[in-house]
Amino acid sequence: MTEPNSKIEILDVTLRDGEQTNGVSFSWQQKLNITKHLLKDLKTDRVEIASARVSPGEFEAVGKIIDWAKGEGLQDRIEILGFVDSDKTVEWMKGTGVKVLNLLTKGSLNHLTNQLRKTPEEHFSDIKQTVDFAREAGITVNVYLEDWSNGYLHSRDYVIQYLQTVSKFPIKRFYLADTLGVLSPEEVRTAVTDLVGLFPNLWFEFHGHNDYDLAVANCLEAVKAGVRGLHVAVNGLGERAGNSPLEAVVTALHDKTKFRTSVVEKEITSASRLVEVFSGKRISDNRPIVGEDVFTQTAGVHADGDKKGNLYANPILPERFGRSRVYALGKLAGKASITENLKQLGMVLSPEIEKKVLERVIELGDQNKTVTKEDLPYIISDITGENLESSFRIETCTVTSGIGVKPKAEVKVKYQGNLYEGKGEGDGGYDAFMNALGTILKTLKIQIPKLFDYEVRIPPGGNTNALVETVITWKKEGDNHPIRTIGIDSDQQVAAVKATERMLHIILGNV
Repeated sequence: MTEPNSKIEILDVTLRDGEQTNGVSFSWQQKLNITKHLLKDLKTDRVEIASARVSPGEFEAVGKIIDWAKGEGLQDRIEILGFVDSDKTVEWMKGTGVKVLNLLTKGSLNHLTNQLRKTPEEHFSDIKQTVDFAREAGITVNVYLEDWSNGYLHSRDYVIQYLQTVSKFPIKRFYLADTLGVLSPEEVRTAVTDLVGLFPNLWFEFHGHNDYDLAVANCLEAVKAGVRGLHVAVNGLGERAGNSPLEAVVTALHDKTKFRTSVVEKEITSASRLVEVFSGKRISDNRPIVGEDVFTQTAGVHADGDKKGNLYANPILPERFGRSRVYALGKLAGKASITENLKQLGMVLSPEIEKKVLERVIELGDQNKTVTKEDLPYIISDITGENLESSFRIETCTVTSGIGVKPKAEVKVKYQGNLYEGKGEGDGGYDAFMNALGTILKTLKIQIPKLFDYEVRIPPGGNTNALVETVITWKKEGDNHPIRTIGIDSDQQVAAVKATERMLHIILGNV
């Protein structure tokens, strides 16, 4: 069994098992970018990037990633899933240059007899043949015991026979796969403790799935019982309910056990956003660690408690993940919520004005309207009679786009009493608008933060004239306090233009 304080290796399977998520398919460029971030920034120990013999595109992707990894000295940290198929997988691997094979074998008697229709002895012989071909090619072999969880529960003798036989082959690691996500934490602890006791010299790793929403707990129990590594996926991507989520597993492991990983916690949020964008699978706002709202306090009493000594903070502090605490504005907000948001904007108001702002925020919350920190200047200006529009205003914006038409935009801006015009083209209507606006901002020597996230919210009901809410998040390099602006209009592009205009008010100090 592993000793307390020892290191647990992390194998990220986002690009292989995570790609089995319904509707997810990464291009080779996306796979390369994710691999770079996982190994260089997040610092996972290893990355499983593909399955062998799947498609020509997969072959190309693996080859390009290996070319990069060779230059970085990381080739031995790139792994692929392969099959018990004599020399076919090995020959495929030789063509790509990948040097680590994770061999998919049968970890349950049920799968072996009903899918492969072979005896254990026949399967072990086939495994040895593939392993021998791999060794001759200079390829390191690890083995997956597919459906190991059901195998241990219903055919323990087979699992023991498997390990007694296959451990005599040149195998580096043994992957215990809860393929169908059937185990409870207690069952994981019992099974892993049993096998580690019987085979103390074998390197075991746990590969969990989240069908019962127990993957994180199962990973913790597997580590405590003696596994040396865990398999995770960013945002919990994976088939059905997904794989063990990297963000939650690593955080819980660091906080709830004496074990440690090499993962850099501050890079977890960036990894989550990168995978979210490339996969097209948006994560829920309340997803632990990486969700938009998980560091947001809504109740005014919570904001007041934090102000008086972080009374409502837990060990999962946002700063660990490159983020900051947010105090929501709505009908549940209190004076402390307003004060904290004003502080983040660098604003101080008189108690009388602050009270009126709170009343307006509560009123808007009762009307089911979204209120953000960036909306406060507009509320304040309305209360005090100031005109925020006098300094910077998008007077007109015309966007032309369509099928077979290169999107173009013309923008007219009024800034400090002067009119400026700009034109631009782009890959879409909003891109064309931003390029047109960019020509004006360049003239004015105004730099804006980069667009970090763009979300369109359309109410259900099917009305084509419904109001569209466009939420844009902007972020400066190295800044942990992104700007989030909202534009509302029946036209999606106009809503985005309004959100952009609000961002300009904020960065130009008009608040």
